[in-house]
Amino acid sequence: MELYVFMFMLATLVSSENKVVREFFYMNGCSDTEKENLYGSDGEELWHADFIKGEGVVTLPDFADPGGFDGFYQNAVAELEICKQNLAVAIKAYNNPQEKMDKPQSSIYAEDDLQLNVENTLICHVTGFFPPPVRVSWTRNNEALKEDSLSQYRPNDDGTYTIFSSLPFTPQEGDIYSCTVNHVALDQPQTKTWEVDVDVPGVGPAVFCGVGLSLGLLGVAAGTFFLIKGNNCN
Repeated sequence: MELYVFMFMLATLVSSENKVVREFFYMNGCSDTEKENLYGSDGEELWHADFIKGEGVVTLPDFADPGGFDGFYQNAVAELEICKQNLAVAIKAYNNPQEKMDKPQSSIYAEDDLQLNVENTLICHVTGFFPPPVRVSWTRNNEALKEDSLSQYRPNDDGTYTIFSSLPFTPQEGDIYSCTVNHVALDQPQTKTWEVDVDVPGVGPAVFCGVGLSLGLLGVAAGTFFLIKGNNCN
């Protein structure tokens, strides 16, 4: 699979006094299976084209006052056609050279603090790979799951990519989840596992504190008793 990616980076000086530099980027990429068009700033995605739903998606939170992206999706569709043409020209001009490949590294974690029977989200973080795409699959107790979603491919500074797969789940004690990553640079699929393990506060500290307090009170009572008896003897 050949991949053609165009990236444009723009650094702007926001404050001349504090020398704060903001870095904006634009990425347009295509292959025989992948389509990407997104805008970002300082490593964070601002907007991307969803070619499946046929619309642009603003990924900034509401409080950031994201503004409008009028005409961005229509432009992304046009840029996609240009990308495909450039890809065909590049393949012919460079005689279909062997692509440099980087193996992905993956990790799995829960989005929120874990509580039994409280809905949460598992995140499979895949990074450091080239070229796209990667394929991510999930299992629960060795049974395949279909409920997952993939983020957009996000460029890293070294030319590799990062992607996230998310899985809604409700933690049950002892459940074991796995995230398996398939990529052309891997000799075999890469699997990470994650087990639901919620720490239950032990009774030991409470028992020891209760026993200690009881012994302390007994000691005070015994001391008071002997003090009174001693005064009576006088």
